[in-house]
Amino acid sequence: MATQRKRDPSEGVYAISVAAELSGMGLSSLRLYERKGLLTPSRTEGGTRRYSEDDMTRLVRIADLIDAGLNIEGIRLVLDLEDENAQLRAQVSRLRVRR
Repeated sequence: MATQRKRDPSEGVYAISVAAELSGMGLSSLRLYERKGLLTPSRTEGGTRRYSEDDMTRLVRIADLIDAGLNIEGIRLVLDLEDENAQLRAQVSRLRVRR
């Protein structure tokens, strides 16, 4: 019996058309979010975008913030603050383990 390896959630696997379909967003929206720095999908050697599970989770968060009435700049600020908060929480956890 073949064992499946656990996929890294940051590994890009979805083409932009699949990511658009799964997220319910348009291709142009995904490209805009990338241009504005809201997410950064990986690229193949040929330059094709590949979206990861982490990217898909981020797209859900972007959709939630749009539904809440935020514009692109507001979304970028919220996502930046959430990323910084996650990094700080991880740092605190590492420091607590060292004690």
